[in-house]
Amino acid sequence: MAKQLDYHTLREIFTRFRDREPEPKGELEHVNVYTLVVAVALSAQATDVGVNKATRALFQIADTPQKMLDLGEDGLIEHIKTIGLYRQKAKNVIKMSRILVDDYNGEVPNSRAALQSLPGVGRKTANVVLNMWWQQPAQAVDTHIFRVGNRSGIAPGKDVDAVERSVEDHVPADFQLHAHHWLILHGRYHCKARKPLCGTCLIRDLCLFEDKNL
Repeated sequence: MAKQLDYHTLREIFTRFRDREPEPKGELEHVNVYTLVVAVALSAQATDVGVNKATRALFQIADTPQKMLDLGEDGLIEHIKTIGLYRQKAKNVIKMSRILVDDYNGEVPNSRAALQSLPGVGRKTANVVLNMWWQQPAQAVDTHIFRVGNRSGIAPGKDVDAVERSVEDHVPADFQLHAHHWLILHGRYHCKARKPLCGTCLIRDLCLFEDKNL
């Protein structure tokens, strides 16, 4: 595991990220907070591209919990059967929609505990929704952030919870809101798992990764 980079180095890294992309956005398509929760739940062990392809038509007809219940599990499956684990995900989305209608008047709650109590919504999904919709500095750690955090020394940790805490504890407060998007995009397009593009990396002179591909 990499050592933790110091405060001044982290400020420089996130200043570079911000200069390149001042307002980074998540790549999952959605039309409101409910469809965002559904999209993030569907994205587990699937790509954003694959989820977007499946949900474009779905969200045109089912953009509220009640409309999703009206569509039903079989109708939902028809839309998402190209996504991995689609049967279990369809069950969860229908259960979640029922709880939202019965217990929350069809509204998506905006506390992490309430979000995590919904079927198919884990801590990572809750953090994505809190960050993207309610602009909370919540850190959703996926495989990209886990890899980048540990490789670079930005946020080392032995598991996703430790990396999440490391981002929250060490990344300067003025970068917290967009930190997870910058790290995800960096991992997805530059600091790739098998062949990191170190030669064109924005932070290669600051990163602690020893096996740089230069």
